[in-house]
Amino acid sequence: MALLSSSFRFARDWGECALNLAFPWPESAAAAPVRIKPPFCRQCGEPFPALPADDPSFICHHCAERKWHFQWARAGYRTEGQVLEAITGFKYRDEYYRYRQLSAWLVETFDRYAGHDSWDALVPVPLYHRRHRERGFNQAHELARNLARARKMRVLDVLYRYRETDSQAELDREARWKNMAGAFQMKRGFDVKGSRLLLLDDVFTTGATVDACAQALAKAGARQLAVLTVARS
Repeated sequence: MALLSSSFRFARDWGECALNLAFPWPESAAAAPVRIKPPFCRQCGEPFPALPADDPSFICHHCAERKWHFQWARAGYRTEGQVLEAITGFKYRDEYYRYRQLSAWLVETFDRYAGHDSWDALVPVPLYHRRHRERGFNQAHELARNLARARKMRVLDVLYRYRETDSQAELDREARWKNMAGAFQMKRGFDVKGSRLLLLDDVFTTGATVDACAQALAKAGARQLAVLTVARS
């Protein structure tokens, strides 16, 4: 099965590369990517441009009233314009070629915020098996795979989504947290005790999904957990 999956990815990548050379994709008419810069919350990375200066101790009100299971979260760009177009095209419109630009943005974000630390592995947020089968791939794993290749790291698929959840896009902040509670568990046969792990996903919205993943990893004994995403809503 692993060999078939690898062969499928190779054939898909090669085919799309050939198509892109023969029929180059036009430049997006969407707005240019908006990079997230300090000042922002040191815990969740939410930007607060109205702050007078970059305050490394600043905590937003959402983080002040919540216990997180990861040390920090950072995103590279706002989920708008070309970034939003790339994410939705990649996930929902069969535009697999978009992974190249998303991967480039993620590598750049990694270098900005996480490249100075030593990580034992990258951990992609898993999809529920039915959604994974329908889509044909897990976007977080594809991005993790490319970051791992670019920065000589390894990917650990140690989590699985224990139950199917409602679409987060249709829920408010508190409903998102209730929806994700207990949704992830560790796979059997993996030991992450004492590990420093970087959780990866495409978008950070409320943090409910990545925190549920971090909770499962923390319970399994991970020593340090942080979150990196391409974009933030």
